[in-house]
Amino acid sequence: MNQRHYYICKKKEMKIISPTLKYNNKKLKIPSVTGVDLFFGVGGLTHGLIKSGITIRAGIDLDASCKYAYEVNNNAKFIGADISEVTGEQIKEYWKDGEIKLLVGCAPCQPFSSHSNKLKGKEQGDKWNLLNEFIRLIKETTPDIISMENVPNLSNKQIFKDFVVQLENNGYKVAYKNVYCPDYGIPQKRRRLVLLASRLGLIDLIPPTHSKNNYKTVRDAIGHLTPIESGERCNTDKLHFTTKLTDINLKRIKSSLPNGTWENWDKSLWLDCHKKETGKTYKAVYGRMAWDEPAPTITTQFYNYGTGRFGHPEQDRALTIREASILQSFPANYKFVKKGDNVLITQIGTHIGNAVPVNLGLAIGKSIIKHLKENENE
Repeated sequence: MNQRHYYICKKKEMKIISPTLKYNNKKLKIPSVTGVDLFFGVGGLTHGLIKSGITIRAGIDLDASCKYAYEVNNNAKFIGADISEVTGEQIKEYWKDGEIKLLVGCAPCQPFSSHSNKLKGKEQGDKWNLLNEFIRLIKETTPDIISMENVPNLSNKQIFKDFVVQLENNGYKVAYKNVYCPDYGIPQKRRRLVLLASRLGLIDLIPPTHSKNNYKTVRDAIGHLTPIESGERCNTDKLHFTTKLTDINLKRIKSSLPNGTWENWDKSLWLDCHKKETGKTYKAVYGRMAWDEPAPTITTQFYNYGTGRFGHPEQDRALTIREASILQSFPANYKFVKKGDNVLITQIGTHIGNAVPVNLGLAIGKSIIKHLKENENE
């Protein structure tokens, strides 16, 4: 994979303002790093940062359906608000004097995604403007460190290049790269753009923690879960269930091979689109995952067998909510629904598919701590 890596730095030497960091038995502890998360969803990035030892006090998101999962799993305050109406003063209420101030976020990626409708060069509209709102809040709050995660295609857009230039002009040193998620212990072939920026000095994402020889696989992640059939729910986990396949789709998945295509089926099972030239380009739909490699990118419709390679490696069904969340590196006990509430699979599917993988948040958090340690030692 081509991982281009950039540093954008002011020619003028920056003043390094380093906090007091405490060490215990040579293990770095930084209780003074405190963050606010923008566009957080159900908290994948927040949870990863917390696992790294960083405190996240609050998150801002317009989707109130994320409130329960965000607060109960992360002990952070949910602020339901339109980001365009949030002021820097509101964010600064969650920081204290003497702390390293962190602002992170993942603006909704639909305008930049290869899976979205083609925008044909248009960089307009409310979704595009979310990056502009992010930079506005950065200017109003001047955090010490910033991180942003998004889809790789964003790095080619003028709006992102402008975002980086504005960070530079406001005293930040910036690094960004396109990341292959299995390199950081995520059992999923997701690719993401990660940006880090600091007013304290050079900053970079930590080196990969995994390689092709020890990538976490589908088997590693979900091979231990209770087997269930199409339309069945696990007795011990209400999120480990699947929608029931139609009779024809049950025949199709039984004819599917791991990493195979619909071409493996008897032609009587083909859809009309498969018989057209254009249909030959969609080889992953109605597909099975393979046990011993990372999963495909988990989308918001992972529970629908026909929308991608979301068939279980050997059980004749699509993925469950719990399986998809684990493949996004959420802990197996992460709570998405309040006890007694109905499970809305389309809603939770959107939450999980749009989430930042927790272990990517962990890598970002470790990178920030490493950066602070290096600057403390200078």
